[in-house]
Amino acid sequence: MRYYLIAGEASGDLHGSNLMKGLKSADKNAQFRYWGGDLMQSEGGELVRHYKETAVMGLVEVLTHLGKISRNLNDCKKDILEYNPDVIILIDYPGFNFRIAEFAKKKGFKVFYYIAPKVWAWKEKRVHRLKKWVDRLFIIFPFEIEYFKKWGINAIYNGNPLLDSVDNYKYANESIEEFCKRTGIDSCKPFVGLLAGSRKAEIKYLLPRMVEVAERYPQYNFLLAGAPSTNKEIYTDILGKENKNIILLQNETYSILKHSKAAIISSGTASLEAALIGTPQVVGYGGNEITYRIAMLVLKIKYISLANLIMDKKIFKELLQHDCTPDKLSAELDMLLNNQEYINNMKADYALVREALGGKGASEKVADAMVQELIKMKTNN
Repeated sequence: MRYYLIAGEASGDLHGSNLMKGLKSADKNAQFRYWGGDLMQSEGGELVRHYKETAVMGLVEVLTHLGKISRNLNDCKKDILEYNPDVIILIDYPGFNFRIAEFAKKKGFKVFYYIAPKVWAWKEKRVHRLKKWVDRLFIIFPFEIEYFKKWGINAIYNGNPLLDSVDNYKYANESIEEFCKRTGIDSCKPFVGLLAGSRKAEIKYLLPRMVEVAERYPQYNFLLAGAPSTNKEIYTDILGKENKNIILLQNETYSILKHSKAAIISSGTASLEAALIGTPQVVGYGGNEITYRIAMLVLKIKYISLANLIMDKKIFKELLQHDCTPDKLSAELDMLLNNQEYINNMKADYALVREALGGKGASEKVADAMVQELIKMKTNN
């Protein structure tokens, strides 16, 4: 069958690539065309547009890129009509994908949504769009089952694909000595991880604060995770030439988390990855003041980090906007590096997060469920 996938950011590219692996196993005749990134491209098929050309985050940022977004939508619609897929699989990225879902449904295409938009966090009215425009919804968090059921949506849950991504990482069993040799790092100092996000705006906000923190800990090497497809210059322009204990490593996020005693992390997929790997963490986040104030008015959740949401408790601290200061980040880092009871409690909660997300093989299970649903739909038609 012919699959058209749309992912608009790094996490979607990761999940999309794993889903494509599963689809190739479940459907030997699978053909792919997609909007995604390097990981999806490594699985074959045809890449239409890279997510680094399409990702826009925040209300103010969206308003300044309306022309670009409109052009991308028109290009995508035209390309779908020309490719004529058996199904369109939308992966997160709701601002763009909701518009494509409406278009696709009206044109008679089958529409699957993988990794539900976080309607339980904000813009809850969007759930009506899911009911109207999406044929099957595939979710990745256990608490979403009952949430969508109350709206009359029988979402399909087969675990969380991040477990597979973390556990199947090619360097998952690498020793710290092997890691240092492979990356050329002097291992005489212990490591602290820095994950500043993947978008330019969030990097420009958080990384300068991380630099100030790193200056206070000369006894550590700070490993900065360069996000896939994010230009290296975005990091180096902020770091300058004087940050002797900050080392930028591209495409080494999991290894950095594995070998770091603690990490300062931008909210998002990375904070859940740190929990699954077992890295003590503090989340720091902020951005445009107007966007932040609006977000605080409309958010319906107590936490912004997925692990905290899954357990419905503050496993680790979230320092947002005005609280995201070098002083407060440093104070929390002290706890993560030196307070063993604090570290042990966090890791015990991490084990519960992993347990709540189910077992391995989520991507294969989701792919198989998608193929079976498509076969069922074709049979009923």
